[in-house]
Amino acid sequence: MTIHKEGYKSILISAIIFAIINLASFRFFSPSMAWLTWLIFILTLGLVFFIISFFRVPNRKLTQGSNLVIAPADGKVVVIEEVYDEEYFKDKRLQVSIFMSPLNVHQNRTPVAGEVVYNQYHKGKFLVAWHPKSSTENERHSVVIRYAKGEVLVKQIAGALAKRIINYMSVGQKVDQAAEMGFIKFGSRVDMLLPLGTKVNVQLNEVVKNGVTVIATV
Repeated sequence: MTIHKEGYKSILISAIIFAIINLASFRFFSPSMAWLTWLIFILTLGLVFFIISFFRVPNRKLTQGSNLVIAPADGKVVVIEEVYDEEYFKDKRLQVSIFMSPLNVHQNRTPVAGEVVYNQYHKGKFLVAWHPKSSTENERHSVVIRYAKGEVLVKQIAGALAKRIINYMSVGQKVDQAAEMGFIKFGSRVDMLLPLGTKVNVQLNEVVKNGVTVIATV
């Protein structure tokens, strides 16, 4: 396991806050309130470990295949339905959505190998990530990858806690399957829009892993 580069600053800040709070606690609370200083120490240490865990990047054997669509995110499948895409395709697509809780790995990966043909950031709201309108009204970053058998649109969507979407893609870029696409900080969601008729290999509420789980076969 490694720590994602996006986490260095957050981990450093949390460590500094941890040190300041506990130095003040041990200095100003009397010996008769030692239990309180230890409680503060345990709670703040737990917070530091949570921040470190949030930015973890586990070592995984990545799944690859030209006929496979791989999970772009860790989390739970919360939507599998036909929708009309107004942003790029202007027609009906099959939407598969993955909800990421704050406990999930938040690195995002490309579901297919191909060329980035569309990359667009959208300002928006911060509805809870499982809200039906979060796909179209929340802050989000959309990327379309053209591959041998068509195109897939991937949306990184901010949630009520996620306030920063990081995307490393650019139009014209050639990407490998399961390559790093970006990172979303603190609880969010990723949508994929696939061609109608795509065979989906997962079910609602199934837990998936980025770069590993086969979402669909094309």
